[in-house]
Amino acid sequence: KDVQKEREPHVYLSKEEVKEKIQSYNSSVTDKLKMTLNANGIYTGFIKVQMELYRPITVQSSQSQGRSAPSSQETAFYLPDGCVNTLHISSTNTVREVIEALLKKFFVADNPAKFALYKRCHKEDQVYTCKLSDREHPLYLRLVAGPKTETLSFVLREHETGEAMWEAFSIPELQNFLRILDKEENDQLQVLRSRYAAYRGKLEEALRGLLKPG
Repeated sequence: KDVQKEREPHVYLSKEEVKEKIQSYNSSVTDKLKMTLNANGIYTGFIKVQMELYRPITVQSSQSQGRSAPSSQETAFYLPDGCVNTLHISSTNTVREVIEALLKKFFVADNPAKFALYKRCHKEDQVYTCKLSDREHPLYLRLVAGPKTETLSFVLREHETGEAMWEAFSIPELQNFLRILDKEENDQLQVLRSRYAAYRGKLEEALRGLLKPG
């Protein structure tokens, strides 16, 4: 069940309370992805983000990384379903910064404004997916919920809902999308041609058997 954007009440925790929560969190961790409290009160840790992207993403090649202008060295492709990525972040990082870091990590050239981070949690035997505010702090949510992803997990989705806003894409992105559609169309045509060729072969073989002199 998807619900509207939510801003979690960020309860102020003293340094001692944060220390106790981190100790409790680390004692429950099973994948070695523990949190660390620094002397300045800022803590660091890991979050896992599931990618639920239904449109292609544009990825820069090693030659075009760092350029601000669109390049022919960019490629668009679909991410596989269920792709999960792990990020090391701090308690000061916001949702917007997490999205930007995630895209940068995988050289995604798309505008970060096209994406939104969601939290998925279980409440009263139901699963809720809620879009987080850009100013929310994911590591704080992870600390409060504990390390179990069954209790809380993070999901990256396209920001827009419903019909795609194609005018928000650059010309190279749209050209890459067209190339993907052409490839998919050709692949489907090859499958259909192979299927009907096999069917035609079986019919011709049956016909030759019927026409053989008795």
